[in-house]
Amino acid sequence: MLDIDPGKIPAGVEKCSSFSLRRITHAFHDIDGTHSLIREWVPVMTLVTGFTARYGMAEGNSAAEKAAVIARFSPEDFPEGNRFAIESAGLSALTQMEWALRRAGENGLYPLEGSSPETNSAVVSAIWGGDEEFENYGESPAFRRKLAEDASILFKAYELLLLAMGRDRNLADAKINPDKWRVPGSVEFLKFLHDHGVKNYFVTGAVVEYASDGMPQGTMAEEIAALGLTPAEDGIVTRLAGSTWREKLPKEKIMLDICRKEGIEPSQLLIVGDGRSEIAAAAAMGALAMSRLDENSLRAREIHKALGTHLIVSKYDMDELAKFMIPAE
Repeated sequence: MLDIDPGKIPAGVEKCSSFSLRRITHAFHDIDGTHSLIREWVPVMTLVTGFTARYGMAEGNSAAEKAAVIARFSPEDFPEGNRFAIESAGLSALTQMEWALRRAGENGLYPLEGSSPETNSAVVSAIWGGDEEFENYGESPAFRRKLAEDASILFKAYELLLLAMGRDRNLADAKINPDKWRVPGSVEFLKFLHDHGVKNYFVTGAVVEYASDGMPQGTMAEEIAALGLTPAEDGIVTRLAGSTWREKLPKEKIMLDICRKEGIEPSQLLIVGDGRSEIAAAAAMGALAMSRLDENSLRAREIHKALGTHLIVSKYDMDELAKFMIPAE
């Protein structure tokens, strides 16, 4: 266990919200942008959501056919999509796809039977604000089902484009040069927590599937394996938890489920991430939040501070972090 002492935070770590001395037994970590640099996802999210908001669902029956249509365009064509990608970092990809479809509905390019223009626009605004669950908005079950099906298809098209536009190339390099694709100090930080009795969990918005032996598989599992961070019961990371292709799983829901199953007290939990959803979850759960954001990520820093993050770091400098993360007696 570690005691996080707010009175010993050094100048190299930005303290944003006050908190009292906190004992930490567990830590939940986002992956993309928090520990891994393999997925350069913002341009791809910009492209898929920007195209869909402006033109509606791309032609084609399959995700691959739709991805081929979207790929004819450039992320630079869609400034609104770029703004949304930055603002929505950390939300479920299915929520992000739902936003794009609903924006298409506002533009008359997606059917709103079973909803209404006013309700649909209210949900669009709610997503901008970070909300992800909209069952109580009075929309018909048929409309909700169609929206979920189309969002799932778009999600798969997004993943195909993500792989083609850089992830596969980056992954191949990461297998040879893993340090290049980790946030500086990532392994050292995870090991420091583990060595002092803090159990680490990866919680991601990416899809995580499992083989018959219970081992995680899929693209995110491949990426953390390339970085030397595959979870194991006795490893520096214990478990990987994520989303699915069809069921929207906000990170707060995933985190609360882990806490319930494993008897974790949220007040003794450290949540580390670069997206709004994990920081909002930390605030809602009463956990300690630490944002990992580049120094030039000015808008993201504004968002995280407004959400109530306690600390911001740009990298994991153990000379700095060890000054206020103190082994519990």
